[in-house]
Amino acid sequence: MESIVLIGGAGYIGSHTAKYLYGQGYQPVVIDNLSLGHKEAVQWGPLEIGDMTDSEFLRRVFQTYSPTAVIHFAAFAYVGESVTDPAKYYRNNVAGTLVLLDAMREAGIDRLIFSSTCATYGVPQRIPIDESNPQRPINPYGKTKLMVEQILEDYDSAYGLKSVALRYFNAAGADTEAEIGEDHDPETHLIPLVLEAAAGKREHISVFGTDYSTRDGTCVRDYIHVTDLAQAHFLALEYLKEGGASDRFNLGNGLGFTVKEVIETAARITGKSIQVDYAPRRPGDPPELVGSSDKARSVLGWNPQFPSLEVILESAWRWYVKKNSSA
Repeated sequence: MESIVLIGGAGYIGSHTAKYLYGQGYQPVVIDNLSLGHKEAVQWGPLEIGDMTDSEFLRRVFQTYSPTAVIHFAAFAYVGESVTDPAKYYRNNVAGTLVLLDAMREAGIDRLIFSSTCATYGVPQRIPIDESNPQRPINPYGKTKLMVEQILEDYDSAYGLKSVALRYFNAAGADTEAEIGEDHDPETHLIPLVLEAAAGKREHISVFGTDYSTRDGTCVRDYIHVTDLAQAHFLALEYLKEGGASDRFNLGNGLGFTVKEVIETAARITGKSIQVDYAPRRPGDPPELVGSSDKARSVLGWNPQFPSLEVILESAWRWYVKKNSSA
C-alpha cells in the first residue's frame, strides 16, 4: 500500500482527507504535534506525534514509511491572532514549511499538496473569485500562505519539487458517516457556532452587519463540504502522479449563502430556535466571498458531491449530536 504523509493530519480537513485516501487504497501516515489536532481523529493509519520543524523527526518518519508524496495541512489559521502575534505565524507557517521542504528533498520526495487559502487574495476585485484575481492578502495569515506558494514555485524551478496549492474557501460540514467532524478550540467558524446556539451551548449567535449590499443585508460566503475538499486532495495527488505541472486551484462550490440563510437553514434542520444578536459590522469583512472552481473542475476533474447548504448542515449536526451524546 502506497504511503502518503499528512502533516497536520489530525486536524479537521486533514483527518477527512486521511479517511478519503484510505478509501482510495492509500496508506495515510499522519504527522501531528496535537497542539490543535485530535488523536481520536486519526483512525485510518499510523500517527507519528512530532513537529514539522524537527528535521530529525521528519527524517525518521520518511525513512520508516517511504512516502511518495506529502500533503501539508499544518498551519496556524486564526486571522485575528495572526495580526496580534505575527511572529507565531511566520515561524510556523513559513519557517516550519522550509524545514519540511528540505527534509522532503533529502528523502527524495518530490510531490507536495499544499493547503492554501482564499485569504491570499485579500479583498477581491471581482466575484466569483478565480485564479487570475490579484493576490493581495490583508493579514499575516494570508501573507504566510502566499509566501509558501511563492517558495514552492522557486523549489520547483530549482529542485524539481512539484506541488499543487489548493486555495480553500469556507470548509464546512462533517464526515457523512459521523465518524469525525469539526472540533476547534476556540471555535470561530459560523456553522459550528450556529449549531452550538441551536443546542443551547451558547446563548445566541452574533451577526456582524445587516446593511451590506447583499440580498438580505448580511455577508455572503462560499461553503464547501469537507469531504469534497478531501476528494480534491486525492485528485491533486493523482494529477501530480500522472506528471502534471505545479499549479494552483481555488476550491469553492460557487454558491454563496448569507449569514441569515445559514442560521435559518440550521434552525429548520435542527428543529431548534436560534437566538440572534445583531451587531455592527466588523472591520475588514468583505460583503461577498464566492469562489470559482472552474479550473479545478476542468484540470483535476473535481466535482463536489455535497454542494447544498442543507446537506452540509445536516452532516455537521449529525456529528455534533453524536459527539455530545457520547461526551
